[in-house]
Amino acid sequence: MLTAVNHLQGLATRLAAEGVEVGEGPGPIVPELKELYWGAGSFIVFALLMRFYLFPRLKQGMDARYAGIRADHEQADAERASARAEVADYEAQLAAVKAEAAAKVDAARQALEAERQEQVKALNAQLAERRAAAQAETDAAKAAVRDQIHAAVADVAGRAGELATGRRPDATVVARVVNEVMAR
Repeated sequence: MLTAVNHLQGLATRLAAEGVEVGEGPGPIVPELKELYWGAGSFIVFALLMRFYLFPRLKQGMDARYAGIRADHEQADAERASARAEVADYEAQLAAVKAEAAAKVDAARQALEAERQEQVKALNAQLAERRAAAQAETDAAKAAVRDQIHAAVADVAGRAGELATGRRPDATVVARVVNEVMAR
């Protein structure tokens, strides 16, 4: 009678002792044919499922994500271009305002310069009038004093000639000599 043994070699030696011929059975690594069919069938079903159902959905998701990213990039580029255009417009407006301000400042400067020139001319005219009046006054004073000085010098020269020579020189000769000396 056969008894179950947990150990394979023990079973093989016992069967050999009883005279039963023990052959090599299937290997522990080699799969059975029905396992190969089931494995191949499930692989083919999974491959077809991947090819026709799962991969297209995955590809659609990836394409949608790529399109979204591309749209975001294009929108960012458009916003960047818009911002640059606004900055350029702002700078153009700023340059126009600066040019207008410079023109107004220049016009004001020219108006002030013209007013200053006008005031300088008026002041120069007043100074010229005052100078002419002062010159006339000075000339009149010089003329008045000149006659007094001429008379005083003639008197002193006549008195000096009288003291030096003991006689009084002729008044016309003294006047002529004083005129010649004062004219130099």
